[in-house]
Formats: sequence, C-alpha cells, structure tokens
Amino acid sequence: MTATTDGSPGSPTHRTPSASTSEPELPAGDTEAAAQRAVQRAADHLLARQHPDGWWKGDLETNVTMDAEDLLLRQFLGIQDAETTAASARWIRSQQREDGSWPTFHGGPGDLSATIEAYVALRLAGDSPDEAHMSLAAKWSRAEGGVAATRVFTRIWLALFGWWDWKDLPEMPPEVIYLPKWMPLNIYSFGCWARQTIVPLTIVGALRPVRPAPFGIDELHLDPRRPSTKQRRAPLTSWDGVFQRLDQVLHVYRRFSPRMVRRSAMNACARWIIERQEADGCWGGIQPPAVYSVIALHLLGYELDHPVLKAGLESLDRFAVWPQDGVRMIEACQSPVWDTCLATIALADAGVPADHPAMIKAADWLLDEQITRPGDWSVQRPELPPGGWAFEFHNDNYPDIDDTAEVVLALRRVAHPDQARVDTAVDRAVRWTVGMQSKNGAWGAFDADNTSPFPNRLPFCDFGEVIDPPSADVTAHVVEMMAALGIEQDRHARSGIEWLLAEQEENGSWFGRWGVNYIYGTGSAVPALAAAGLGPDHPAIRRAVGWLESVQNADGGWGEDLRSYSDLEWAGRGHSTASQTAWALMALLAAGRRDTDAVARGVRWLAETQLPDGSWDEPYFTGTGFPRDFSINYHLYRMVFPLTALGRYARSEPFGAAGHTALTAVAGKGA
Repeated sequence: MTATTDGSPGSPTHRTPSASTSEPELPAGDTEAAAQRAVQRAADHLLARQHPDGWWKGDLETNVTMDAEDLLLRQFLGIQDAETTAASARWIRSQQREDGSWPTFHGGPGDLSATIEAYVALRLAGDSPDEAHMSLAAKWSRAEGGVAATRVFTRIWLALFGWWDWKDLPEMPPEVIYLPKWMPLNIYSFGCWARQTIVPLTIVGALRPVRPAPFGIDELHLDPRRPSTKQRRAPLTSWDGVFQRLDQVLHVYRRFSPRMVRRSAMNACARWIIERQEADGCWGGIQPPAVYSVIALHLLGYELDHPVLKAGLESLDRFAVWPQDGVRMIEACQSPVWDTCLATIALADAGVPADHPAMIKAADWLLDEQITRPGDWSVQRPELPPGGWAFEFHNDNYPDIDDTAEVVLALRRVAHPDQARVDTAVDRAVRWTVGMQSKNGAWGAFDADNTSPFPNRLPFCDFGEVIDPPSADVTAHVVEMMAALGIEQDRHARSGIEWLLAEQEENGSWFGRWGVNYIYGTGSAVPALAAAGLGPDHPAIRRAVGWLESVQNADGGWGEDLRSYSDLEWAGRGHSTASQTAWALMALLAAGRRDTDAVARGVRWLAETQLPDGSWDEPYFTGTGFPRDFSINYHLYRMVFPLTALGRYARSEPFGAAGHTALTAVAGKGA
C-alpha cells in the first residue's frame, strides 16, 4: 500500500537509501540476528553523538519561511550582511520544487505563503525576477491567487515593507493584554506558542511601521492596481460571520481608541514580553516569538544595543545550522531535552547498562534542566508546585507535559549513584504532571484546559493551531509514565485511560497531534494502554493491531504522509520511514505481536535500510508543529525510535527493562 507523493527530490543534506548502503535482504530465519547487529551499530552511533555535557540534539528542520523571515528581519532592522544573506539564499533555492513553488514538508505540495516569502527573500538576496527559478515561482504564485490569498502572517511581513496595506489586515489590539483570564479571547486562552507571538504582534499592528522596500512585487499580484480583494462576508448566523464583524468593530475602535489607553497597553505588552525573556535571550525557546518580540521592542524605542535586544538578536543566531559549507538553515526550535530523554530510553532498550557513564551523564544533565519555578501554566494552576521539563535548552516559562513524562521514563532507566536526587526529581515531576490534567481527564502539551473554541475563529489567527487541547499522544505518554511507576490504578491515570479509549478512531487508530499522524498516535497509545494493564485481547488493542497490520507497506515498513491531517485517504499511507516503522513496531510489540509476520517484516525493513554508520536516512517529515500548517523533520527521530523498537524486539522486552526509580509522593497531591 505504498503511496506515491508528489514533489521534488530530497535536499542536499539527505541521502536516499539504496542497495549500496544497506544490508542485503535477509531470510526470515535471520531476523533476530539482523536485529541484534542493527541494535549494536545504532547504539554505537548514538553513543558517539552524545555531547560531552551529556545531551543529544539533532537538527530540527521545518520549511523555508524560517529562513525567509530571518532575512526579512535583518532587512527591516538594517543588520543584513552579505555572507548570511548568500548562505540563507542557497538553502532557500535548494528547497524549491520543479514547478517553482516551495512546500512546507519534503515531498509535499507547494504552499502559497511559503513560496511568496521565499521569493521575496531571494529578491532581497539579489535574485532577479527574470531568472528562470524566480519567474516560475511568480507564475505559480499568481495561479494560486497571488499575495491576496496568502496567510495573515505573510501579509504582515509584506506590510512591514509597504508591499501590502496595513488597513487590509485583521486587527488585534494591544488592549487584549488587559482582558482578565475569565473573559473569552484573553491572552491565556491562546496556546503558549500563540500568545508569545500575538502579544508582540499587537504592538507591531498598533504602530503599523513601513520600511520602504528596494523593489516592488507587482509580479506576485493578480492585478497590481488592486492587490487586495474584498472578501464576501459569511452570514451573521455563523461563527465566521460573527468574528468577521468583530474584526470590523476592532478596526473602528483603532480610529477612536484613546491614545493614553493605547500607549499604556503597548507598554504593558512590552513588560509582559521582557518578563518572559529567557536566560539565553530568546523567548519560549522558539524562533517566531523571538523575531516578533525584537521587532516590537525596537519599534517602542529599544535600541539594537540595548541588553534586551542585544541578547535577543544573539539568541536568533543560535537557531542557525550549517548543513554544508556556505549553506545556512534556520531551526524554528531546538530540542535537546526531548532528544536526550528519547536517546536515553533507546539506549536502555538496546541493552546499554543502566550505570553506563553515558547514561549517568545524560541523567545528570536532565536533572539540572528540571524547572522549579512557576511559569505561564500557573495562571490556570496557581497552587500547583512546579517540576516539569521544557523542550529546549532555555525555556523556564513553558515546561511541557510531554517532555516531562518522557524524562521520567528515561530517568527510571538509569542506575544513578545519587538515587535520592532522582527520586526527588521524579516525585516533583509527577506531582506537576498530574496537577496539569484537564477536566476531561486528558493532558495537553503546555496548559491545562486550554480548550476555548474562540481563538481559532479570529481572522487574525490563520497561521495554525492556536489552542492547546488535550491530545492522545501526550495523554498516552503520561499514562505510560504512571504505569511505569506502578500507579496506573490511580484515579488520574484511570481517567486518562478512559479518555484514550473513548478517543480511538473507528478504524482502530488514534490521531497524532505532535507526530505524523495516526501511526504516531497509535504508536503512543497502544504501549501506554498495554503498560497500564490492557491485554492483547482487549477490543481496543485488537482493533489497533488490525489497523496497523492493514496499513503496512509492501516493503515491510510503515509510513504516513502529512496530508492525512486534511485527507483521511492518506491515513497510514506514505513512503516507509524509519521513525514511523519504529512507532508501528513499538505498538505491535506492546500488543504481544512479537512473533508475527508483520513484526518480522518491519524489523527486516529497518535492518535492511540501516546505513553503514548505524543510522537511518529519513528525508520525510514525521514531526508535527501544527497539523496541516507546520511540519517538522526531527533529524534524531531516525536514530532513537528505530533503536528503541529493535532493542525491544531483540531483547523481548515490549515495554523496556525494569526501571530503577521508585515513586515516593502521593500522585494526586497538588492536583
């Protein structure tokens, strides 16, 4: 059932597995021996990649809007330099499809907003509109509706240079900072990534700056004389109609808002931004809020050499990776905590001793990263003691539940010389995680009960998911953590299990919020439910197994295209990838299907596609930022998840080896 995806070949940093870089096909009887060899090579490779301080971090690849907006920011601030511009332009060009467009994930269709942002960035880098690749991009963009059909954020960037009229953008006033948390559309009703972006953009939108551009972009409009087209309003009886009219009211308010109130609101937003700047100068550990925060504060009079802006700009430079000489790629985020806990689990599953120096070093680094002060999450849980982990190097304001659950699972696999220190950290983490449970019994990623339906309705918010409701994958990881600690009968765990069972799709799969997609959701839910005591004959487990076996590719692997978020015809369908094959195998192993043909074929596919250095190639994106809108290629996924699956198969341990961490706290305290 392998699906064929359209799109251009992989980027220069990717290699395509071939017969010359993989093992010959194996007879069925050699599956276990092949798995053992693959585990050894993969473990050696992963151990060699550990940083001396104990952490792992793979590149986090997204799409060229990160690179384009970085160049636009430098142009806006007047800090561009020839080397950076040329290196970023080389990366942007390398990602263009044959039809002239740019996709948001490898092998995916062209995306209009990404294409127009890439085009404008290349114009800034000196590419002429008459060059073949530029002419093709402009032609493709016009065929898709031109600038007027792009997302709001793309048009905000264009407005900064006078390529779009500010009055033709949705309004989001800075006075929103004053709304109390019980009111709809207050900033805490947005997901943490959205509120960090929206607060600085309210300042930008209020001031409507324009830095004249060095060229025009008439070639990107359907009609340059009338670049903006009037949109037909939805009926007032619909939610879209209501929010369109709310936007009109906000445009009127802008004309009559008292100057003192507006200035006070912008200053309040500035204080909110500065209070959330991290120790490394970034905001939330992610690139977009940092970019908009720098612009907003600069517009309010902060000079570029002001300590806040200087640190912010320096932090943006740390998002750059150089996949090859003269080529610069911008990461939207960095994932050392996530990568380190997953790598630790994988090595434990591979049989690396629990007291191995690499394991101790990883645990020490993770323990130092635990967050012990309140963050934005405490707005909804003011009495809850802190204790989570964040995704990044520095992000004390926004620990997340997913990382915290996986870190606990990793720590319990390490025989640490200071076990009391580990127990204290785990105890604190479990209290915090349980206390972040939402009312429906499940867990979101960063906040509790962040489920308001209104933020997604705003015309301003067309840039992806802007709320953080509970998801099956995060809830499953929490349940798995609690089961590993022997508290799966706790009422919080039972509520999570009941929610998971109710969320199973009719075909037996689970939706994957933070990974692609139904394979990820199912690969998370089945091990958790099995660890919590659901046996292989439970109807939910049987249905999940049936679905996974039905979508296995003819080559033995599993794959799923990101278009499954929009089109169910793609569910469980796509080119086989190492990480998605591993997720399917982890579920099947947990379901007691180790000695089946499906598992043997999956294991052989991983063994046969392993590269000589012990890693796997994976140009396809298997991570999710926002379903349908923002996709991620975690470059370490192709190493940690296959090692986990193969290690569990080779050692006949479907849930991993017994842990070393005992829980001392009462799980429900602080909830």
